[in-house]
Amino acid sequence: MTESDKVARPGFTAQIVHADRRGKIEHGSIHKPVHTAVTYAYDDARDLAAVFQGKQPGYTYGRQVNPTVTALQDKVTLMENGVATAAFATGMAAIGTTLFSLLRRGDHVISSAFLFGNTNSLFNTFAAQGIDVSFVDATEAQTVAAAIQPNTRLVFVETIANPRTQVADLVGIGNLCEQHGLIYCVDNTMTTPYLFQPKTVKASLVVNSLTKYIGGHGNALGGAVTDTGNFDWSKFENIYDNYKTGPASLWGITQIKKKGLRDLGATLGPEAAHHLSVGSETLALRMERACTTTISLTRYLAQHSRVKQVYYPGLTDHPQFDRAAELFRYPGAIFSIELADGVDCFDFINKLDLVICASNLGDTRSLAIPVAHSIFYEMGPERRASMGIADSLVRFSIGIEESEDLLRDFEQALG
Repeated sequence: MTESDKVARPGFTAQIVHADRRGKIEHGSIHKPVHTAVTYAYDDARDLAAVFQGKQPGYTYGRQVNPTVTALQDKVTLMENGVATAAFATGMAAIGTTLFSLLRRGDHVISSAFLFGNTNSLFNTFAAQGIDVSFVDATEAQTVAAAIQPNTRLVFVETIANPRTQVADLVGIGNLCEQHGLIYCVDNTMTTPYLFQPKTVKASLVVNSLTKYIGGHGNALGGAVTDTGNFDWSKFENIYDNYKTGPASLWGITQIKKKGLRDLGATLGPEAAHHLSVGSETLALRMERACTTTISLTRYLAQHSRVKQVYYPGLTDHPQFDRAAELFRYPGAIFSIELADGVDCFDFINKLDLVICASNLGDTRSLAIPVAHSIFYEMGPERRASMGIADSLVRFSIGIEESEDLLRDFEQALG
């Protein structure tokens, strides 16, 4: 890309806001309409066969393809500066379907030990089915390197861990995966493509829970996996011959769509896709507001006598503060606190007024949840202890309310 191309390319929000209409939507609509049809008719049976065989573009059946979902996929691809995206009913479906599609019995996966609870549960399920999983401290690339085996196929990390906010050694692991020819799968949900593009650290695949910040309004479930174009799929032995059609750069995402999405049926519906697509248009604006408010709140809480510890990559005492400052536009809008001894986490949460007790994150509303007693409860005390999750740990997802109002809410709840 030349310097003039860089200057001419629209900004992040300009690309997303105008993505639909540049696709030449019918009747001059500026949004892709909600296409509810499950099946698509062809006048020539040969055309239908060609679409099924991947010889020409088109739509076949709603479980795999839908025009409204395609428009959303194109937006996410733009956001992540990738080559193609597959959308799913949830973020967990995106992760599960991707691994199901690309891995086989006897393969080995290296994963961050500081995983979201449901992802941890999913990986343990894969391990029970014959795909070995090693959980390591991903904040250092050396621990990942030490876990590599001859049958290792994929490394999976989150940009910022939920809920203790550890930041993975994204650059070091990317270099390691490139050196060993491993798929590097990065969950970008906590940072979003506005704060960080994993492609820049050599990620092969990028996962986003669209339910969270990209949709942003708590009104639709969805997930996506984006191929960045960094991985050489022609050298990956788990690609089935049926999907070795067209450019090799698309073999991986084609197998995820045609093998994974078709077989598991974790389909994103068109109505949800429309909600997520419209919500995505304000991603940058929402993230700017939420992140700047989070920085103010965490600085206040770090000095409060009733708070033992604040976990947020934007604080200078965070172990990966420098890494987060170098990689991310902002250090995110998620943080957790450990309350001081004698402060009951349930009583504290119940006293909050603007901040809602709920299990989602990335909403326009600020949310709080007692981590050990809810989303990480099933893990058990031993596993929670290994992840540093105390019984008094409360996770917050900060929304777009005025920062002054949220500060007053925390003051009265802690007071």
